[in-house]
Amino acid sequence: MTLTRDDVLAAQARIDGRVRHTPLLAPATGAPSQVWLKLEHLQHCGVFKTRGAFNRQLAARERGELGEAGVVVASGGNAGLAQAFAARELGIRATVFVPETAPAVKIARIEGYGALVRRSGREYAEAYGAATAFADVQGATFAHAYDQPDVAAGAGTLAEEILDDEPTIDTIVVAVGGGGLYAGIAAAVRGRARVVAVEPVLAPTLHRAIAAGRPVDVEVSGVAADSLGARRIGDLAFEAALADAPVSVLVDEDDIVAARQRLWDDFRVASEHGAATTYAALLSGAYVPSSGERVAVVVCGANTDPATLI
Repeated sequence: MTLTRDDVLAAQARIDGRVRHTPLLAPATGAPSQVWLKLEHLQHCGVFKTRGAFNRQLAARERGELGEAGVVVASGGNAGLAQAFAARELGIRATVFVPETAPAVKIARIEGYGALVRRSGREYAEAYGAATAFADVQGATFAHAYDQPDVAAGAGTLAEEILDDEPTIDTIVVAVGGGGLYAGIAAAVRGRARVVAVEPVLAPTLHRAIAAGRPVDVEVSGVAADSLGARRIGDLAFEAALADAPVSVLVDEDDIVAARQRLWDDFRVASEHGAATTYAALLSGAYVPSSGERVAVVVCGANTDPATLI
C-alpha cells in the first residue's frame, strides 16, 4: 500500500500526548542559508522510532489485535528501544529478539524498559525470523522495525510538526535506511514540500532500488550501518518513491563524520552518524538548495557515544 497523509494525521491524533513535539531550530539571523534543524534526537529514547512504536501498539489495541502475548519486535537497536518504551508506557508486554552480537548496553536499556530480550542468531535476519515465528506461535502482535503502515505513519508525524511550526518550508531532508521515516514523511508532505532522501554511499538501498526499478539487496557497511544498515529498502518506501520521486543523494564516509562533528561544534547537537547524513548532504554539496529555498534537515537520532565527539 502507499501511505497517505490521512494515515499520518490519524497517527498524529492517536499518539498525541505520548510523544514529544520536538523543536525546530531556526537559522541564525544573518546565516548565509535558510536551513532549519528538526531536533528529533530529543524524542523519547533519543530516536524518531518512538512515534511509530506508539502508533503501532495503540492502533493494534484499537483493532483488538493485542492479546496477552503483547508485542514482539526484532531489533538490536533503536526499534527495540522504542517498542519497549512504548509498551512500558501503555502497560503492554513486549518481547524483543536481538542477534547475539547486539551491544550489551542496548540490551540493558531495552530490559530497563521492562521488555523480555531473547537472543537468536548472529545476524538481524535470524532474529527477525525468530520474532515472526514467536508472533505466529504465541499470538503476539508483530511490530516491524520500519516497513509497516502503522510504524511509518507514526514516523511521518514529525513532518506534520515541521510544517505546522514553519509552513514556509520548501524541502525536508531525511536519512534513509529501511525507509520507514522517508515513507512517512513523503506521505505527510506530498504536494506541499519536496523530500530529499539521503543515504551513505556504503548503504544505498533506496538509490539502488530506484536505479533497478525494484527493491534489491545491497552490501551494507560504514560508520552509519548501526542505524542505516537495512540491506533492502522497504516496500512502503519504494512505493513512496514511485508515487513521488524524491531527490536521492549519497554521501561519503568522511562527509558523514565531518557533519556529525559540525552538528556538535555549531549547535551542540550530539547525533548518531546515521542522523548526521542529512546535514552531510548540505555540507558536502551532495544537495545544493536553490536561491531562497527553505530547508528542514531532520536530525533523527542521538543514540551515540558523546565521548567520540571532540
